[in-house]
Amino acid sequence: MKPPKSSFTFSPFESLKVRLKSGPAPVPDTPPASREEAASRPECDEQVFLEAMQDVLPLRNDNRAVRSAVVRPENAPENAEENETLEALRELVRNGKGFVVADTPEYIEGTGYQGSLGLARRLHRGDFSIQAHLDLHGMNVEEAREALELFLKETVVSGRRAVSVIHGRGLSSPAEPVLKNKVTEWLTSGSWRKWIIAYASARACDGGAGATYVLLRRRPYSKQPVKKPPK
Repeated sequence: MKPPKSSFTFSPFESLKVRLKSGPAPVPDTPPASREEAASRPECDEQVFLEAMQDVLPLRNDNRAVRSAVVRPENAPENAEENETLEALRELVRNGKGFVVADTPEYIEGTGYQGSLGLARRLHRGDFSIQAHLDLHGMNVEEAREALELFLKETVVSGRRAVSVIHGRGLSSPAEPVLKNKVTEWLTSGSWRKWIIAYASARACDGGAGATYVLLRRRPYSKQPVKKPPK
C-alpha cells in the first residue's frame, strides 16, 4: 500500500515531463517587416516608387511649355564687337596681322626744310621704293655717325632718293634708344637737313620702329629763289 502524497512534496520537473510527452512547442511566426524597413532595402526601392506613383497621370504634350536651350561656350563674349576684338587679338599674336607701327609710342616721323608730313606718312606706308640700306648694329655713336655720313653721300651721288637706316629699337639701352635718337638728330640738324625731305619709321616688314626710312632731295634746299635765265 502506497503512502498518500503529501501536499508539501516538491516536484520541479513534473511539468517538464508533460511537455516532453506532448512534443516540441510550436515556433511562433516572425512578424512581417514594417513598410519603413522594407523601403530601406535597395531591392524594394523600385516597388515603393511604383506604388507611390500609381495614381499620377502624365502631362499631355500640348500643355507643356517648350523652350529651346541655347548652348554657349563657357565665358563666351556677349556681343559681336567682343568677338571681333578677340579674333583680331588672336591674329595679332599668331601672325602679326593688324600690328601698326604708326600706332605705337616708338613711331617717329619728321621733315627737313619745307618738307611735308604727308610725304613722311606716305614714306612709312611704302609709297616709295627703298633703294639702299645701312645697318648700324654693333657700332658705337662715333662709328655710326661716320657710317651714316658716308652712306648719305654715296646715296646722293648715285641719285637714289629713298633709303633705310637700321639702328635698332634700343631695348637694351638703360634709359633711351641711343642710336635711334642720334639718327633722328643727325637727319634734322647740320648740313644734311637741307637734303632731307622727310623721314619716318619703317614698316614692320622692314624693321618697324628699329629702322627709319629717309627721303632725299635731288639737290639741297636753298632759301634763295632760283633766278630765271635772261631772255
